[in-house]
Amino acid sequence: MATRHLSHEEARAFYDRFGRNQDWQRFYEDPAIDALLRRADFESARSVVELGCGTGRLAARLLEERLPSEATYAGFDLSRTMARLARERIAPWSDRTEIRLTDGSPHLPLGDDTCDRFLSAYVLDLLSEQEIHATLHEAGRVLAPGGRLCLIGLTFGQTLLSRCVCRLWTTLHSLSPRVVGGCRPLRLAAYAAEWQITHREVVCAFAICSEVLIAEQPRPGQSR
Repeated sequence: MATRHLSHEEARAFYDRFGRNQDWQRFYEDPAIDALLRRADFESARSVVELGCGTGRLAARLLEERLPSEATYAGFDLSRTMARLARERIAPWSDRTEIRLTDGSPHLPLGDDTCDRFLSAYVLDLLSEQEIHATLHEAGRVLAPGGRLCLIGLTFGQTLLSRCVCRLWTTLHSLSPRVVGGCRPLRLAAYAAEWQITHREVVCAFAICSEVLIAEQPRPGQSR
């Protein structure tokens, strides 16, 4: 049976309603975000693009704790509620940040080679396989040479308890993706096979496991 995914309209409606409640998930998201922040060298970044900025919580951490004072940030989300919350949260840095609504398409209104970090946390696990590949292709287009792909997503359990939680999550997703916000466990590394993976780890918190993946542009001559 084909995996059911939320349409763009269904995802927008869900996250417009879910809104500020998104931040309650920090109990399992924050340990994975901490791991990404330790490894992705945002301290040397000059331009960050985030696909699926949510409430702007990760953006605010980057701007407050990691990014140089001259670095710019652009966040994209298809939820109007999320975009509004993100704008409010990063208002102190409004002179070098922007939040834009999208239609859910993988294509971003950016030129080639325009950023040095492409960030997406807990977004690819909402997408179909075709959309995941298209999103990674788009990341390769907008990243400048030497730029880094920075991803976090739900992944499969590593212990007996986390495997049981993963099995339950997967079952709920198969019955009704809305119940779990459209997300399901993935192996991100399998989709990034054409990239140079520089760091990968699985972080489990409260029996929910997340995959942290950092990769660089393919070498010259390799396809994206």
